[in-house]
Amino acid sequence: MPPFTTHPIVRPVLLVMALFAGMAATPASAASSWPDKPIKLVVPYPPGGGTDIVARLLATEMQKSLGQGVVVENRPGGSTVIGTAHVAQADPDGYTIGLITDSHAINPHTVEKLPYDSEKDFVPISQLVSVPFVMVTSRKIDVKSVQELVTKAKAAPGTINYASIGNATPHSLAMEWFKDMARIDMVHIPYTGVAPALNDIVGNQVDVMFTGTSSGLPHARNGNLDAIAVSSAERAAVAPDIPTIAESGYPDFEFMTWYGLVAPAGTPDAVVQKLSEAVHEGMRQPAVTERLASLGVDVATSTPSEFAATIRQATDRYAKLTKLTSQR
Repeated sequence: MPPFTTHPIVRPVLLVMALFAGMAATPASAASSWPDKPIKLVVPYPPGGGTDIVARLLATEMQKSLGQGVVVENRPGGSTVIGTAHVAQADPDGYTIGLITDSHAINPHTVEKLPYDSEKDFVPISQLVSVPFVMVTSRKIDVKSVQELVTKAKAAPGTINYASIGNATPHSLAMEWFKDMARIDMVHIPYTGVAPALNDIVGNQVDVMFTGTSSGLPHARNGNLDAIAVSSAERAAVAPDIPTIAESGYPDFEFMTWYGLVAPAGTPDAVVQKLSEAVHEGMRQPAVTERLASLGVDVATSTPSEFAATIRQATDRYAKLTKLTSQR
């Protein structure tokens, strides 16, 4: 009996079938082998601030569960646009992810031409934390309460200055909203990040600032500046002696910010899920929760779809707040 041979017409058909089978298996096999090299976590802020603290704590824990290094790369500037654009333009393979904050929801309303679409160019991974602001003042200005700050500002309009991490950032919008409520005039001095702004407050170059509790409270505890109020509805458990803005005479004031992780659009769902699981596991570790709790930061992880909803809600809120402050 002659050996089996494939008919000449059948051979191309079998080749095409094999090719399509290989293509169909590629995403699954790629996801199953991911990660096989280090992952870059882009933080669009300078080192030393609250975002950097959270990112580095999380990176240490994520690399344990993923089996690969997670390297934090700071790319500050442009109200987070520079670092966020880098993430949007990266290959959607899960090896470049980015930390975002409320600024991601603010920029569509304040930046004329963003180099990316804030919704379509990213895939949410998980929210990380919820963070109240603390209002801190320099020793030079010598005020110990919100009421004293308002009294001094009204007595000499335009002579008190406040720092932020840039125009139309959560830090500046929170202060502009407070100024609107208190009907006071203070001069805005924008910085590229929390750390340099705080350095100048400690050095008595700037008078007041809203900053995250994770970055502001350590300076207050060291006696480098005064923490006079928190922006949350209730007093922070980590600093029960510091009153809220609401109880300091402005009952409608409540302002919370958040951090989260995103990946470039097109990142495979299986990879996003692995990243989300690594985030949840990392943020539950005692080394992370205890450190963040000591700084007044609440762990607030979420599913990708829940984080997408948070971003949409924040975007709608900031549309109203940026309009309010622009009318001043």
